[in-house]
Amino acid sequence: MTALIIAEKPSACKKIAEALADKTVVKSTYMRKIPYYEIEHKGKKVIVVCAVGHLYGVAEKNKKGWTYPVFNIEWKPSFEVSKGSAYTKLYLNCIKKCAKGAKEIILATDYDVEGETIGWNIVRFGLGKKSAARMKFSTTTKEDLLGAYENQKKSLDLRMAESGITRHELDFFWGINLSRALTLALKSAMGGFRVLSSGRVQGPALKILAEREKEIAKFKPVPYWELELICKELSAWHKEGKFWDKKNVDLIVKKCKGKDAKISKVTRKRFKHDAPHPFDLTSLQVEAYRLFRIQPKETLSIAQELYSNSYISYPRTSSNQLSDKIGYSKILKAMSKQDFYRDLCKDLLKKKTLKPNNGKKKDAAHPAIYCTGEVPKKLEERERKIYDLIVKRFMATFAEPAVRESMTVTVDCGGENFLAKGVRTVEEGWYKYYRPYVKVEEQEFIVKEGQELNVKELKLHSKETQPPKRYTPASIIKELEKRGLGTKATRSEIIEHLFDRGYLKRNGSIAATGLGIKTVEILEKFVPEILDEKLTRRFENDMVNIQEGKKKEKDVLDDAEAFLGKLLKKFKANEKEIGEFLKDAFVKTRDEESFVMDCPECKGKLQIRYTPRFKSYFIACSSYPDCKKSFSLPRGFLARRSDKVCDACGFPEVVLIRKGSRPWQFCVNPECQKKKEWKAKQQKE
Repeated sequence: MTALIIAEKPSACKKIAEALADKTVVKSTYMRKIPYYEIEHKGKKVIVVCAVGHLYGVAEKNKKGWTYPVFNIEWKPSFEVSKGSAYTKLYLNCIKKCAKGAKEIILATDYDVEGETIGWNIVRFGLGKKSAARMKFSTTTKEDLLGAYENQKKSLDLRMAESGITRHELDFFWGINLSRALTLALKSAMGGFRVLSSGRVQGPALKILAEREKEIAKFKPVPYWELELICKELSAWHKEGKFWDKKNVDLIVKKCKGKDAKISKVTRKRFKHDAPHPFDLTSLQVEAYRLFRIQPKETLSIAQELYSNSYISYPRTSSNQLSDKIGYSKILKAMSKQDFYRDLCKDLLKKKTLKPNNGKKKDAAHPAIYCTGEVPKKLEERERKIYDLIVKRFMATFAEPAVRESMTVTVDCGGENFLAKGVRTVEEGWYKYYRPYVKVEEQEFIVKEGQELNVKELKLHSKETQPPKRYTPASIIKELEKRGLGTKATRSEIIEHLFDRGYLKRNGSIAATGLGIKTVEILEKFVPEILDEKLTRRFENDMVNIQEGKKKEKDVLDDAEAFLGKLLKKFKANEKEIGEFLKDAFVKTRDEESFVMDCPECKGKLQIRYTPRFKSYFIACSSYPDCKKSFSLPRGFLARRSDKVCDACGFPEVVLIRKGSRPWQFCVNPECQKKKEWKAKQQKE
């Protein structure tokens, strides 16, 4: 009797085979490329194969060119849907080959909506089966994988799969129809073919960012003043805080000038600072960006790799709760084998009970993110940072609250009260375990009531109110979660997609481009429903209801088709006017985002250009063919403008981007000495 186990990725496939094998793991390859494993487990032959994510995707049925609306859809093998997914064909064929003669089909994809969708599509389309058994695990450690196999469920969670399938079909409806509508509107005004896009969550997300940009643009600063009393022993600020009328603060300055200062009151108050909650995916992404400036999308990628290597639990979780079933003591004892964590783990193990400071967010599929105790063999720098952050957070959640003491010193000067505020740590509690990631202020004053102070200066600070802050890559993900838009796994992808389409630009924080702002304005004028958060949340709730058995896929899709049909009809009626609006915004944004520098040989501008013939980027003058000034760029990269200049020659730099590599700051000057030295070094190596 043969059992076939289907994993989601090659790394998980190998882990499962090694965990279940009684003796030797026999590795084979399909077509000399795709690995699969044959093992024996308790006398039973088991074959372990893998997918590479989604092997099936949604596609337009009976395609009739670039038109809309599109509601006639079907699921097809991914390699038939997209040229970029051609590599998935061999994986699918490998699974089909290995399934021949198998008496049991066991699904071991990630246990969440996406994993169930991936697996169910393989089972029903690829293997022609109506169900399969299910392994459920939150880590890829040998112990958990053995437990998942021995306690496998007899059937799949088809409600979860139906929810995931509905999400993909809904997103396809929104994405293909709105993207075609916008693209064809722009084409009608400009000619040519420039792809724009929108989607069920993209639209509301872009609106949030565009509205913040408009708030910043219309912001008018308001002047205010603050009064500081600088003494040898401390500095204190007038109790009024901000003065909005300079006449009032001038009177106080006159009243206090030259007067003695004396401490009239010292107030101390102790308070507890509770330990942090365990990490869910969003809080991990936010913290990684705060501390290391690692982009949320990269944090997820790194966490997924750590999970695949059994170092941490499943990262795509919305829970900030840990279950005692995972065995806290066992993990801490295992972690103590690593020198860096030994003393901290031993301290925690002295506690009578280990109880994490759980939050309120739950996830039916997985607990919060935690370290497994497996010792990492080798980690790259950024992997080490994320791993250490997860370990320290895990330990900190079991520690006692920190005890802090605030101190408020009231200073009397000329009958006016000034306040100096400080705070100190009395008991470090969880701070000890979360260093160096905990950032707390320490400020203590050694003074007493009645003490006279040595006044050095009475300083008037002139300030202005500041505009709202732009969202960062981390804070926008947190905002989307708060508003119930997107999922834990898709939010960072949605923001990246908005960057790719030219709606957003990076500059530390996120700024909406002219095209992004104009697109929102156009949609608000003609089809505001596309940007409606309530509508998006309604469909999100529908998918939850499908998972809970309260709704059916067909009802949700019929509802979406009826809604989009009316919406697209209205869009079509205004297509020409929408196209003209988009044209102006597109051209302006394109010129801004492609600008590198003023041309040194004419009055034109050197801009980033792309040649489809050679599939590469280069820099050329906007006055071409009158001016033929140009610079070449390395092939195989996506080129974007940068605000940085070369520290060696002062020429502008552009950002070169390639999948799987870090962005490369590239000096455009071919005569740059730094570049010549780098090339010479490369040739020697």
